[in-house]
Order: sequence, then structure tokens, then C-alpha cells
Amino acid sequence: MALVVAAPLVISPSRAAEPTPAAAAIDIAKLPGVVLTPKLADALPASLKSSGVLKVATDLTPPISFHADDGGLVGIDADLAEAIGIILGLKIEMTDVGAGAAIVPAILSKRFDISMSGINDDPELEKQVDVIDYMYDATTIMTIKDNPLGIRGMADLCGKRVAVPVGTFQARLVDAASARCSTPIEILSIPKMPDVLQAVRTGRADATVNGYATSVYTTQNQIGKGKGLEALADVRLAVGYLGMLTAKDNPQLRDAVTAALQQMVDAGAYGSIMTRWGLGPLAVTTVKVNDAASMPVE
Repeated sequence: MALVVAAPLVISPSRAAEPTPAAAAIDIAKLPGVVLTPKLADALPASLKSSGVLKVATDLTPPISFHADDGGLVGIDADLAEAIGIILGLKIEMTDVGAGAAIVPAILSKRFDISMSGINDDPELEKQVDVIDYMYDATTIMTIKDNPLGIRGMADLCGKRVAVPVGTFQARLVDAASARCSTPIEILSIPKMPDVLQAVRTGRADATVNGYATSVYTTQNQIGKGKGLEALADVRLAVGYLGMLTAKDNPQLRDAVTAALQQMVDAGAYGSIMTRWGLGPLAVTTVKVNDAASMPVE
């Protein structure tokens, strides 16, 4: 399948975040700790200092990253990207690559310097790329609104049709659950998350398993393909990190971004952004790298 790449969102270091109905507008450049920091900017790879542009890959996972009504990219990652650009003195080019499965290849091929798309960290992913663990998340189940099949947990998915995005942590979780079923789960693997949600909305699938933050936000706000769906808020599985990805041969960028994020955590800007999008409880207090193994195994 051809990879569809949207035109990049260019975020200049001085631009304020675009307001959306779902979140009160804030000026990213005025948040505490969001200031050009020469020590961190000087530590960047020479190629980045020369180009002055950080190429960021994302895909659509509200409220982490999604399109506003005007088509622009908004969400936690757009805000964090803008702040990182200010701290490191870089212009940000943020591109929706169209599907979560395209993120890792995009980093490995050097088409992009970093991803900001709320990807679940796990030890297998860390074998391919470095993962900057910048917020917590869990996994839940999404059904059609009012949950007519009475699904209450993973065991209730046995014998049902479950849509999952290709190549994701959630897809592996459903595979493992199906192996424990007397009647296996009928798994529908779909490249793009919006199309996964559409499969549930239209009855092609009975449910999907998805990131907790995205599921709850999408259904509580009834935005995009989340309209007509319900997240099972009592189901919290596989608590872990969401991470930004960088190539393993680019430790200078990894460390500079990690330090910029920690500067924002310590000063309060990071907390303001997380609260803006309703995910304050998922904020980390220390930004770590490749830390998935420290999380509880479920």
C-alpha cells in the first residue's frame, strides 16, 4: 500500500498553538521553561544545527496528535514539538505519515529525525530505535456506543471481530488474548487508526483495543471517527509509557530532546500542556529513555 504523506505542519519557534474547541488556547512560547537554551542547542548533531529544521513524524491519535477543523495538526505532540523547537532553536516540520505502522520505518530510513505520535514503548521496540518515554498510558477496549454486546474485558472478545492497527502494541495484545480463547478472536488488521474506529462504528468489527488516553478522549469529546463509540473506562490494561522515537545512531538528538522535555517538566510547561488536553494524570515526573522493562508485566 502506498504511503500517503500529508503536507507538513511547519511550526516556527515563535508561533502560539492554534486554539481548538477541545482545549483552551495557550501561548506555548510564554510557558515556563520554554526558552532558547544554548547549552542544549549546542549539543545537537552538526547536521541539525546546519539545517535548523527538525523533521517530526506523527499519526492521528487524539488528543496526542490530530487534525483540527481547519486541517492543522494539534494536540499534545504539536504543543510539545513547538516547545522543543523553541528550546533547541529549531524550526519544526511535523508530518502526518498516515499510519502508525509507518512510524518506525520512517525513523530507520532517516526520512524523519524523530517521531511524536504516542507510540507504546516496549522492549521489542527498543531493539530497533531509542524511545524517549514522555508520558504514561494504558490500553482499553472501544465498542459501539452503549456497548450492546456487553463486553467487559479481553476474555469477552473471544469469538468476536476485533479491529486493530497494523504493527502496534495493541495488535500484539489482541493476538496474545486470542491464543487464550477457546474460540479465537477474528482479528481485522487495518493500517490506519481512523479506519479501525470506522470499522467499529459501521459494525464491520465488534470492538477495537486502543490506547487508553486516545480512546477516552475521542469518545468523551465525540470527535472524528470516535463519534458513536464508547471507551470502556474501567478497563485499564498494560500500563506503560508512550514514547518519542529516534534512531539509535543519533544519541545527540535523543539526549537533547530528553533534556528539553525534562526542563519543561521541572519548570511546569509540560504539566500545562498535559492539563490543556485533559491528560494531567498521565504526566511523568522524570523523562526516561528505553525504560519499558521497568513497567509491570501484565
